[in-house]
Amino acid sequence: MRDAADLIVEALAALGVEYVFGVPGGAIEPLYNALARSARRGGPQAIVARNEQGAAYMADGYARETGKLGVCIATSGPGATNLITGVACAYDNNVPMLVITGQPPIKNFGKGALQESSCTGINTMAMFRPCTRYNSLVSHAEQLPTKLFNALMQAQRAPSGPAHLSIPVDIMRTPLEGDLDMPDFAGLLRRAPALVDLPAVRQLARLLFSARQPVWLIGDGCGEAAADLMQLVQRTDGRFITTPDGKGFINPRHPRFRGVFGFGGHATAAELLQDEPDLVIALGTGFGEFNSGGWSAALLNSRLVHVDDSDENLMRSPMARLHVRGHIKSVCEQLIALLAPASNGPEAQLLPFMHPQMARQAYDAMVDSPQAAHGDSAPVKPQRLMTALSEGCPPQTRFVADAGNSAAWAVHYLAPHDKRSGRMPGGAYLPTGQERRTRHSSWLRVTMDFAPMGWAIGSAVGIAMANRRCPVVCLTGDGSYLMNGQEITVAAELSLPVLYVVLNDGALGMVKHGQRLAGAEPIGFQLPKVDFALMAQSMGIPGVVVRSSADLDALDFRALLSRGGPTLIDVRIDGDEVPPMNLRMKTLGTAK
Repeated sequence: MRDAADLIVEALAALGVEYVFGVPGGAIEPLYNALARSARRGGPQAIVARNEQGAAYMADGYARETGKLGVCIATSGPGATNLITGVACAYDNNVPMLVITGQPPIKNFGKGALQESSCTGINTMAMFRPCTRYNSLVSHAEQLPTKLFNALMQAQRAPSGPAHLSIPVDIMRTPLEGDLDMPDFAGLLRRAPALVDLPAVRQLARLLFSARQPVWLIGDGCGEAAADLMQLVQRTDGRFITTPDGKGFINPRHPRFRGVFGFGGHATAAELLQDEPDLVIALGTGFGEFNSGGWSAALLNSRLVHVDDSDENLMRSPMARLHVRGHIKSVCEQLIALLAPASNGPEAQLLPFMHPQMARQAYDAMVDSPQAAHGDSAPVKPQRLMTALSEGCPPQTRFVADAGNSAAWAVHYLAPHDKRSGRMPGGAYLPTGQERRTRHSSWLRVTMDFAPMGWAIGSAVGIAMANRRCPVVCLTGDGSYLMNGQEITVAAELSLPVLYVVLNDGALGMVKHGQRLAGAEPIGFQLPKVDFALMAQSMGIPGVVVRSSADLDALDFRALLSRGGPTLIDVRIDGDEVPPMNLRMKTLGTAK
């Protein structure tokens, strides 16, 4: 007979979920038993993290790469509380996730059972409530089908995010009756017709007809629509910028690209908005601190049109001239049809192909310190490291940058391309929308708003599990690695081609530079000198120390990313180089 835990695994299989990330424990044991049976049948299988927080980050990375549900599980008590930071990160970044935590047998509630975390113990239900879209305790096995269905629905509807079920161990062991009504879990994959506010789309089309060189702001919700947006940029003779987390969906060497606006961004993007274009169309963004340039008045004003499928995001822009609610790709397709040239008129001319050298020069003109990006020095300039990775990694590489300086350097300087053809993955030098993209294919992942250190280390594992065809580069700092670096052993155990690049400056870099720029007391930023390459080697993982630009140039990134397992590169960076973090200083009120 099947038990309740088997039902959960069968529902995940119906949704196409391949992996469940977590750490075993007594109160979650029946679910691991069900996963063991599932793995023997070729169904969803368990991936064991080293810490439950890392499991949540892995589920986050898996969901971002595939568009499927990320799933993480933990035992009761401290297992559940360890998950919370990763779950909160997914909530604030709209990542669909199912979170399942165990509980002691329900008959023991209130008796001081080991690791009890119900309302009569350390109440994890209350802790998860503010950072989940759905949060419920399953007190009877008969409740499970309905509550599981509701959790899966809530996790994947807009705005998406985590849904949490807490299930006592005896409930998970309960045999299922044969006549139990089962929801159509597979039906969740059948998407409802995309809803679009057509009158608002037509109004936007009229605004575009009269606009002169509109500006398009591409956010993290635009992955599926990236090709359509490139068509719209061209048809409207527009220019485009991105949010920090939207950069990975576009070709940063595109002739019409004017940079990233927000944290780690480019002066060219800010200047474009300060020139007061008559129309700015922002799509797929919720205008948090990092994505809005600290709620810049140059963006958030009456020239703005906000397009999104989430009312929660649209509520962040009450000053906008127009709100267009709807599935972003469908909105773009409607606009393309409305803006199509007359049948007897010439089609818009294609932009000429840009030679790789010209594209590189164009991007260099955007960045703050192009000389640092190409100079030779010891220790290594972080800008130089980003350039080496851009030029040396295969075009299909996925980059994931950790919170702090790693994200700032990557957002500003990272601009990969294939040296052999000068093209981004999928032919992204074609500005006419001929790129072959999936809904969630992004070459750069950063986390906004709720941005925990060490997120990228686990997320890289989830991305690599989700897409075995694309190598992964994790950019992290020494502070972040000291928090969560043990998850590299999961990549080793699973033979995942992940390159861990540690920006090692012996400091919590953003804290150090923030204190210096603000004239604050220099306190608490120092870290011990650690040889991370030796740490990796002690785990059976190849490790390399890079002390100079010459050492950096000697690395063969393609070879490192083609091996069957992770590699760690300990890069001794110049700790005096200040990352592009002025936005953070401004919003903290400490900018000079």
